[in-house]
Amino acid sequence: MVKPLSYLALGDSYTIGEAVEQLESFPYQLVEFLKAKAIHFKNPKVIAKTGWTTDELRHAIQQEQINETFDLVTLLVGVNNQYRGYSQETYCKEFTELLETAISFAGGDKNKVYVVSIPDWGVTEFAKNSGRDLKTISKEIDAFNEINRQETESSDVTYVDITPISRQAVKKPNLIAADGLHPSGKMYTEWTKLIAEKIIEKR
Repeated sequence: MVKPLSYLALGDSYTIGEAVEQLESFPYQLVEFLKAKAIHFKNPKVIAKTGWTTDELRHAIQQEQINETFDLVTLLVGVNNQYRGYSQETYCKEFTELLETAISFAGGDKNKVYVVSIPDWGVTEFAKNSGRDLKTISKEIDAFNEINRQETESSDVTYVDITPISRQAVKKPNLIAADGLHPSGKMYTEWTKLIAEKIIEKR
């Protein structure tokens, strides 16, 4: 029997799947989706927590003291930097460091690393009730995504742009979880398809 591959998922609430069952989160859906394509992974090792910024994720990774390498690494982080009003310059610096860390966890093989864009929470009910300007939220999300996209592509790592999917929630409320903020399992399924497509292309 073929030994299952290993997967490390780094991020925040969008990686752990806040407000949905664990199996509905995109890392777990991804493992199941790939299994159906005869690409077998173990359950993901997830280092993520709701509310984490780039700095908090970086600190958590250091605390984990991981000594192994992985066959797949995903990185999705930045929404909380934007939410808290942190600078884009700081995000750029810390995201770049996290990307380098992700590559090291893949044993230096950039083909095993996938960066996922930040979804736009400005389309959610939570945002509408937040008192913030929705266009400003979307504009800032785009700016943070431009940073992570440029850093990812300049590092020759695969970038997966799920932000357009997140914006479909304007017309498809079932893409948002019951908390009115985070993606539903249905939205995560759409992300999963996009990420899996990129992975399968490289095999």
